[in-house]
Amino acid sequence: MKTSISAILCFLILLVQTSCVFQLKKPERESCFNSDWKFNRGDATGAENPDFDDSGWRTLDLPHDYSIEDLPEKAGVKQIGPFSVESAGGSSTGHVVGGTAWYRKHFTLDKNDRGKIVRVLFDGIYMNADVWINGTHLGNHPYGYTAFAYDLTPHLKPAGKPNVLAVQVKNEGKNSRWYSGSGIYRNVTLIKTNPVYIDLWGNFITTEVLPDKAVVNVETSVVNSLPEQKELTVQVEIRNQDDKVVARTETKLHDEAKNKNSVIQRLEIENPQLWSFENPVLYTATIKILEEDKVFDQTLEVFGIRTIEFSADKGFLLNGKNILLKGGCIHHDNGPLGSATFETAEYRRVKTLKDNGFNAIRTAHNPPSKSFLEACDKLGMLVMDESFDQWQLPKNPQDYNLYFDTWWEKDIESMVKRDRNHPSIIIWSVGNEIKERGDASGLEIFRKLREKVLEYDKTRPVTQAICEFWEFKGRPWEDTEPAFAQLDVHGYNYQWKRYEADHDKFPERIMIGTESIAKEAFENWQQVEKHPYVVGDFVWTGMDHLGESGIGHARSDSDTINFLPPWPWHVNNSGDISILGNKKPQMYFRDVVWRNSLLEMLVHKPIPGGTKEIVSFWGWPDEWKSWNPPTCHGDWEGKPLRVSVYTRCDEVRLELNGAAIGTKKVSEETKLTAQFEVPYQPGELVAIGLNKGEEVTRQLLKTTGKPAQIKITAEDLSVLKIKNDLAYFNVEILDENGLLVPDAEIPVEFEISGPCKLQAVANENPKDMHSFQQPRVNTFRGRCQLILRLTHGKGDIKVIAKSEGLKQASI
Repeated sequence: MKTSISAILCFLILLVQTSCVFQLKKPERESCFNSDWKFNRGDATGAENPDFDDSGWRTLDLPHDYSIEDLPEKAGVKQIGPFSVESAGGSSTGHVVGGTAWYRKHFTLDKNDRGKIVRVLFDGIYMNADVWINGTHLGNHPYGYTAFAYDLTPHLKPAGKPNVLAVQVKNEGKNSRWYSGSGIYRNVTLIKTNPVYIDLWGNFITTEVLPDKAVVNVETSVVNSLPEQKELTVQVEIRNQDDKVVARTETKLHDEAKNKNSVIQRLEIENPQLWSFENPVLYTATIKILEEDKVFDQTLEVFGIRTIEFSADKGFLLNGKNILLKGGCIHHDNGPLGSATFETAEYRRVKTLKDNGFNAIRTAHNPPSKSFLEACDKLGMLVMDESFDQWQLPKNPQDYNLYFDTWWEKDIESMVKRDRNHPSIIIWSVGNEIKERGDASGLEIFRKLREKVLEYDKTRPVTQAICEFWEFKGRPWEDTEPAFAQLDVHGYNYQWKRYEADHDKFPERIMIGTESIAKEAFENWQQVEKHPYVVGDFVWTGMDHLGESGIGHARSDSDTINFLPPWPWHVNNSGDISILGNKKPQMYFRDVVWRNSLLEMLVHKPIPGGTKEIVSFWGWPDEWKSWNPPTCHGDWEGKPLRVSVYTRCDEVRLELNGAAIGTKKVSEETKLTAQFEVPYQPGELVAIGLNKGEEVTRQLLKTTGKPAQIKITAEDLSVLKIKNDLAYFNVEILDENGLLVPDAEIPVEFEISGPCKLQAVANENPKDMHSFQQPRVNTFRGRCQLILRLTHGKGDIKVIAKSEGLKQASI
């Protein structure tokens, strides 16, 4: 069926107009600075100079990641799309290429900007960025994950005259253990203020919940850059989600010349609505700096009113209610989009995790984008915000260890000041599996890191993720005790077996599984449900990501694979959710473990005779929801296939085409699992869950026909309540009866027209290297995905998906 997308777009516009309470208008002082940048991949001598000729460079809009883009052909070098055997990071970074690149932005000021202070704010550049304005070097920012700003004012041309902002990015050497991306991959903002203004990240909002009311404390840092003192008023007005003023106050401020002052104001809100996972209610504070009736500056801060508490006897309490943290670790990339932080993609990722039962995310191992945290606030997701993967000792030769001593204070300040008003954040983490964590130097570093965090925010606990001393074999677990003694909440990586013994020795220790594996989901969750001192568990990983290629794999013991599988693997494959956002086998098991589903059934891919399956530490057995005949190893008619049923029912009965296969008891002793060997016959395989002999649920897998048609569906992203910058289209291969063919792997081509451009195509195959930017891709397990970037033109968007021999689809 052909459907015009214009009707959908009209609906989205109407929804946004009628949902204005969710749309935070940017203060006039801030403007998006993402459009019309000039870009050159490669070095360019003299590109910092304003008169440099960049007319031959590409023009593009940010955010932008050049490591996800197709590489030019290179004689004698094995390359596919963005992947190359010459990648410095190799399988760790997904075989992509970094290198040096340049960005240049031409802009002018108007007469209304006369006398204003103009700053540029980068939310993130990977990495080692040098910035110039009109030929003047403003500075270097090494870390690829923290925000930073520069004052452009002294170097700007008068109104109407051209200015040039130039940025050199250097993603060189072996500097990351995962896909980092390259370039100005997050948003850029231009900030224009009067000479008296609120400092960058200069508002800090904390809340206290009392009977029938909440106290809101607003601390504001006011900068007076003028040579004379000012008698000012700092005014705060708080509005609820219905845009109704619920509190207002103002304070007089005597501000000395060339000075910075802080003002703390106390407001009360009667009968507040509390922010929570189920009901993420947000308030907006408007903070103004006035001199009589003149408004010098104005900012908006979105915040939530909620309480958090951690204890060994009560667990984690949100607003006084015990919450078990169902967590997932995630890296910062958005799969086929690379590391580019499109707002739609960031919100969609949070929503996908929440829809699958997660209530917490650990941002491994770096601060996320501002857009990601805004999504967590609005959609209701708890966050462990993490800063570093290494301190002084390296994990790669060119990683952050080179800059730690000089930059850690600035980067902690940037992370905490930018992020501290987000109600979603409940824990700060300052390190992951730090090599020196148990040594005297590491203990001193953590002490300083924790003090620096608390200098800017005392409302949340500080942790780090601690594992065994893998890099120092032979050191006992007891060597971790000095490091654990410093933590407010105690992060354990892959150590659920030590929880009870450690609790006996350290009963006040508040434990949290900062990393775990899918194969031990049941054991980890047992500890969380059983012991209040274990407040939650974060699986590695919640979603698949690029890089750490193939750490989650299953193979025959006849295959020779080291820790990371070789080319062409490029996806980690350890996620509970695929790179497209679909459930993977371990997520179905976790659904049962978390009591979100009563029964799930999966069928294992045949294992060649004479071999056995080896599942990696982070992997999962090669099983899927399919009852189609195996396409490998010959005819499987009548040959046994392993069927796993995961359930919290007492028993499971399995039937094939109405005939009983068998009944098995299920319990915690069987890890909620019943397994059957079923001689393959096409038809319907049914798993029936029984409690006390009575059927309470059933699930069916049905043999499908051959691929016959394509189905394409546009995701309704209006539920995100944001201005979407992307449109997602999911493609499925169906048989003649409209059933998904779960083993279909066929090429699909796209024809696209309208006010959009192709941003990415993708499938879920972790070792199908392809271009993300050409209008063709293979399906994997019957699915693939198309992502379009919306442009400013008007008209219908039309997409046609076709494959030889199949009935095409359009939308």
